This record gives sequence, structure tokens and C-alpha cells, in this order.
Amino acid sequence: MAEMTEEKRKAIMECDNFEQLLEIEYGKRGEPAREQFEHDAQMFILAECVKEQRESEGLTQQQFAEKVGTQKSVISKLERGNFDIKLPALFSIFQKMGKRISFSIA
Repeated sequence: MAEMTEEKRKAIMECDNFEQLLEIEYGKRGEPAREQFEHDAQMFILAECVKEQRESEGLTQQQFAEKVGTQKSVISKLERGNFDIKLPALFSIFQKMGKRISFSIA
């Protein structure tokens, strides 16, 4: 990992809010690095939601998969943030969890 420049360190210390920090680290909204960060953050949130729900119910991945009507490997991938899954299947899993997913196209 590259060492942080003094200029960047100073800019970070002068940030008033999280948005400014994100702009310094990843760029403004719409820039490729920022878009990738936003995507990764959303996938992390979904993954943690699945894992938190399963753990709160005291279920193994296998038991949880059976409950929501899928395979253990799907739950394992979801919990690792691998959302290479068809949308209807993802919606079904979250619906059976008592959750709702919504998204927008911009």
C-alpha cells in the first residue's frame, strides 16, 4: 500500500463530513472508483443482512438455505458478497427472510 502524502493527510483532517472523505479517497459521485466503492458497499450491506438474519435465528447455512428454499452454496456466496444470482431468486430469499429489496435505475 502506498504511503499517504502530507497533502492528502491534511485534506482528510480538514474534512467536515463523510461525503468529503469519500471524495478524497474515491472521487466524486459518478467517477469510476467512487461507483465501484458504492457498489461494493451495497453488496457488503446485503451480505451482512443475510448473515445477520441467519445468525439471529441460530441457523447453520444449510438450515437457513432450506428455510428460504435454496442451496447452502448460494447462502455461502451471498454471505461473502458474491451476488452472481438472478434477481427473482434474490428477491425470493429476502422475501422469505421477511425483508424487501428495492433498487433504482439512474
